[in-house]
Formats: sequence, structure tokens, C-alpha cells
Amino acid sequence: MISSVLGAAPEAREWKAADGTIIKYRWSAPEKIEPGKTHPLVLFLHGSGERGDDNAAQLKHGVIPIIKGAEKIGKPVFLIAPQCPADRWWSAPKTDRTALTAADQPNALLENVLALVSSIQKEHPVDPKRFHITGISMGGFGTWDLLARAPGRIASALPVCGGGDPALAAKFKDVPIWAFHGEADNVVPVQATRSMIEALEKAGGKPKATYYPGVGHDSWTPTYDNPEVIRWLLEPAD
Repeated sequence: MISSVLGAAPEAREWKAADGTIIKYRWSAPEKIEPGKTHPLVLFLHGSGERGDDNAAQLKHGVIPIIKGAEKIGKPVFLIAPQCPADRWWSAPKTDRTALTAADQPNALLENVLALVSSIQKEHPVDPKRFHITGISMGGFGTWDLLARAPGRIASALPVCGGGDPALAAKFKDVPIWAFHGEADNVVPVQATRSMIEALEKAGGKPKATYYPGVGHDSWTPTYDNPEVIRWLLEPAD
């Protein structure tokens, strides 16, 4: 196994789902795992530009900063970064990219990703109460989607420049959420995040949101480079 030592690339792996689908993903584990000790598990969902079958493009943004950030604050993690096929979406957005279109419908791809997570949790010393999800752009939409599908399993979520289905917000109002978006984003309108935050607050939730003035689509760089964000993801505070 390739360790997650600073600078080392997460290991390329494949996993076969019950329906026969092969999920390609990258895997990182803490450099040292003490007997009897468990660690958090982070699921990272990449953006649309990293789709494909090379099992490498999904490392372009986010993955390494998250791993490094967790190590630097003394909270090493297990991390899974699956790759979405070129002709698929984690979850399809509306044409104007302000919200999801079918977050209340079956989604075989995300359901297989959750099954992969379950498999990992059984095979490795993962703290079952510390499963955290995050994603950027298309992966931000996927993060919002997963929140509605498995709210009871998720310890915290960081959706970055994505959007969800406001009608489903009540399902995950109690999950700690910190959303991020650039106010000048011309790819995914900032309203996509604002709508979800407003829906969660209306449902009685207490989400956090950071809007970057003058920042375009790349709101993930300042987000994942912030050690306090990584700390919050792994140990969300009220």
C-alpha cells in the first residue's frame, strides 16, 4: 500500500459492486495505524473535468490538500476518491446548475459509492461515527445528494460550489454542514449554495456557509488550504 506520507500519491484501486459495476478509486491510509485505534474516513467527490477511466484525474484538486491538511493538524485519515465515468454525473444538475434534478430518485452510481464505503469500513479500522464527505463542483452536487440519501451515516459534510434539492433539506438538517462558494462563480451560480442554506435554516438546521467575494469557480483552493476547515470537517463544532 502506498502511504499518505506528504508528497506520496494515494494508491490506485478498483472495487466490484454487487451489480457488476467496477468503481475505480484512489485510497489513502494513515502512515501509522496503532492497534485498537480508529481513524476518520473522508469521501472526496471530484468535479466534472476529472471524469474518465484513468483513475488519476480525480487527484487534480482537493485530495492531496485534504490528506496533507489532516496530517498537519495531527488527525490522519483514511480517504476514498472514486472516479466518475466520463459519460456520467455523480448526480445530474438542472441545466442552469442551480439545483439537482433527481436527488429523490434511485442513483446506482452513488449507491455503489456508499456500498464501497461500507466495504472499506468493514475492512479497516475506521471510526463508524466519523464518516465525512466533501466534493467540488459536480462533486459538490454529489455531496448534497449523498446527504439526502444517507444522513444517518454522515458525521459532517463540506459541499464546495455545488447545489442540491432544497425540498429534501429537512432530511439532513441535523448533519453538520459547512458549504463554500465563490460569489463570482460563472460555472455554478452561488445561488445554488444559498438556496440550500436557506432551506436548511427554514427546516431548523444550523449550517455554516462561506461565500468568497470576487472568487470564481475555484473556491476549493482557499477552502482545502485552510487548516481550520479541515479541522472542522474531522471534528465539526456546533
